[in-house]
Amino acid sequence: MLRIALCDDEAAARDALRIQLEKALMENTEDIVYEFSTGTGAVSWLQKHPGEIDLLFLDVEMGGLNGMKCAEEIRKFDQNLMIVFVTGYADYVFDGYRTGALDYIMKPVQPGKLMELLHRVRTKMALEEKDRFLVRNTDGIWRFRLHDILYFYSDKRLVYLVTGNAEYPFYDRLEKVEERLDGRFIRIHQRFLINPEHVERIGKDCILLPEHELPCSRKYRAQAAAKIARSILH
Repeated sequence: MLRIALCDDEAAARDALRIQLEKALMENTEDIVYEFSTGTGAVSWLQKHPGEIDLLFLDVEMGGLNGMKCAEEIRKFDQNLMIVFVTGYADYVFDGYRTGALDYIMKPVQPGKLMELLHRVRTKMALEEKDRFLVRNTDGIWRFRLHDILYFYSDKRLVYLVTGNAEYPFYDRLEKVEERLDGRFIRIHQRFLINPEHVERIGKDCILLPEHELPCSRKYRAQAAAKIARSILH
């Protein structure tokens, strides 16, 4: 699944790019899901919805918060979003790479260039998929890098994914989540599944992660400690 957003302060420019994209996207698995008319609006929304967008087409020459400033703000809280600048001036190209942009396309957008770009995006996402965890809940679809997840915990019928910034609830069983992660996260309690990359210390009956102290039950302690040690050594 590829979820795309467009950001341009000119409606006609957004319409032109959307028409070109709709011809090139794969039906049912790729979609343009959001459009923004200001850089400020895009930054505000993206900060509140991490992982919901994979690819952002960002106009450089916008009034107010221009594309370059917008990208700089986005990179303060999201290093993974793929950003493609859309510009009428080649002078901005090298500035774009400073913000970790995937690429740039010139206006008017050429179908061949767009197809080549989408091929690169699909290849990149396929390679990274094994290091992602997908969550679906009432707020939308979220895609997280495993490295960014601190732990999961269960509460009744819900499982909560916890990052350094927020918690994301979804309906599932912790056992099923553990199976999906294929041994890359470690069970330390009936209700807790942790990312060993973030373990700071193993206590007598707890595990310390950044700003989180989680219970470690006697049943899981020895096995969890061994798995954490192996993970650190690797």
